[in-house]
Amino acid sequence: MAGHSKFKNIQFRKGAQDKKRSKLFSKLAREITAAAKMGLPDPAMNPRLRGAIQAARAQNMPKDNIERAIKKSEEAGGANYEAVRYEGFGAGGVGVIVEALTDNRNRTASEVRSIFTKWGGNLGETGAVSFNFDKLGSIEFDAAKATPDEMLEAAIEAGADDVESDKDGHYVYCHPDQLHQVAKALEAKFGEPRAVATLWRPKSGVPVDEETGQRLLRMIEALEDSDDVQNVYANFEIADEVLERLSA
Repeated sequence: MAGHSKFKNIQFRKGAQDKKRSKLFSKLAREITAAAKMGLPDPAMNPRLRGAIQAARAQNMPKDNIERAIKKSEEAGGANYEAVRYEGFGAGGVGVIVEALTDNRNRTASEVRSIFTKWGGNLGETGAVSFNFDKLGSIEFDAAKATPDEMLEAAIEAGADDVESDKDGHYVYCHPDQLHQVAKALEAKFGEPRAVATLWRPKSGVPVDEETGQRLLRMIEALEDSDDVQNVYANFEIADEVLERLSA
C-alpha cells in the first residue's frame, strides 16, 4: 500500500470545467441515463448509477438535472447508449485510452480517428495500449474527511489495494469488482465520497518534451470536446512547471 504522492493521471478535465460547464453536465447526464438504463433507476440498487450521481454532485450539477437524466432512461424510444473503448498512440508514441458512450458507433469512431490523425497520432486495435495500464476502482474523498493514516487504515480494512493522499484529497484504489463494497464501507465511516468510478492508471509513463506535450494536450482537449467521449487517459510524463504552462 502506498500512502502519498497522488498518481497524476493525464485527464486535464479540471482546467476546462468552468469554461465548458454545460458540456460537462451533458456528459454527466449521459452517464446517468446510460447507467440507469443498463441497470435499475434506483442508485441504492445500481452501483454504476450511484457512482454517476456522486460524480455529478461533485461538479455541483443541479438536482433537477440529475432527476431528469434518470427519468430519461425510462422514456420509450430514447437513445440506447453503448459503452465503447478506443485505444491508440499519440505524439511521441504515448498510449491513449478513450472511453465513450455513443448511440452511433460509426460516427464516434470516425470522429475519434480524425482527432488522433490531426494531432500526429493513430488509432489502434482494442488492447493495443491497455496492457500498459491497470483498470482500477477509484474512490475520492476531500482531504478534510480524514488524516492520511486514518484513510489508509480504513481502506485496508475495507479491502482496498492502494491509497494516495495529498492536499487535494484522498484517492483510494481497489479491484473494479470490489468497488461497490469498498466504497460502501468507507462511506459508512467518512460520509459520501466526492467521486466513485473505474479508471485506467498507467503502469509507467513515457517522458515527453514541451513540444510533444503541447500536441498531446491539444489532442486530449479535442477528444474531451467530443459529445460522445466520457474519459481520456494517457501515459505520458512531463515536468510539473511545463504542464502548468501548457495548461494555462
